[in-house]
Amino acid sequence: MQVIIPLAGRGTRLQPHTFTKPKPLVTCADKPVLGHILDKLQSLPVEDIVFIVGHLGEQIEEYVKPHYDFKAHYVVQEELKGQAHAIRLTREYIHGPVLIIFVDTLFEANLSDLDTLQADGLIFVKEVEDPRRFGVATIDGQGYVTRFVEKPSTPVSNLAVVGVYYIRDSQALFEAIDDLIERDIQTKGEYFLADALELMIQRGKKLQARTITVWEDCGTPDALLHSNRYLLDNGHANNDTVHYPDSVIVPPVYIHPSAKIERSVIGPYASIAAQVHVQDSLVRDTIVDEESVIRETMLERSLIGTHAYVVGQFHRVNIGDASSLDFGA
Repeated sequence: MQVIIPLAGRGTRLQPHTFTKPKPLVTCADKPVLGHILDKLQSLPVEDIVFIVGHLGEQIEEYVKPHYDFKAHYVVQEELKGQAHAIRLTREYIHGPVLIIFVDTLFEANLSDLDTLQADGLIFVKEVEDPRRFGVATIDGQGYVTRFVEKPSTPVSNLAVVGVYYIRDSQALFEAIDDLIERDIQTKGEYFLADALELMIQRGKKLQARTITVWEDCGTPDALLHSNRYLLDNGHANNDTVHYPDSVIVPPVYIHPSAKIERSVIGPYASIAAQVHVQDSLVRDTIVDEESVIRETMLERSLIGTHAYVVGQFHRVNIGDASSLDFGA
């Protein structure tokens, strides 16, 4: 099995952090979002991974190479024309069954049985209260997708497509994408993967839907913090192994062993990365990235980039890399 991971989006909803790093490298719990996705693939028979990169894409390769031993290819999407356009760029590398994962999604799903699938593909979906924000799928009584609709203005299904797709015949997918682009079938100015899958269904392909119960978005500051809380609640905390005699640790938290904590209260739901120094502060429901300094302050529902310096009395901030805030006298 081969894997395609599209990563070229600019991540505007996560600015200022994405001014200096691609969205998949924003930290959530104990590692970048991309790391959580790649961890799920390590137990699968993955032949190779094609990363579709764009803005600051060289950082993706710099992260993947030292941390993972997957055979990898990197394709640059210079024009952001949509999901289907991005996937088309991988054609020279893809030749068989393919798993497509959009990286701003954290999910819990069984991927171990994909090679025994009898259908032409598998689409992962989740029930949502307001389907208008998502691409959705309608299914028949046998669990096969009958239609894809991208962000419907009127509800047609409450099954949101979560951004994980398995296609047995990748060449049929590329043919559908070719047809999509040649016929200039766009949704809101972009070539969407859902529209290409819709063409596959019209040509007789059987795509099965599988409902999952956990789907965490990482595309906005609030969503990233929510995902951080989920991960800390589900195996990514290390509060049982960290000890700071003059500080209080309120579980769940993740604190990198190289972080320095002095006279502070950390947690709940705080993630403190490598080489961070927290002094005389309260940090909760917050992600602090590498080599930042937090002094004499209280942080809640905050995102702090790398090499940042924060001091003073305030409660919620969202600052990017190499920034400095001093609310002192």
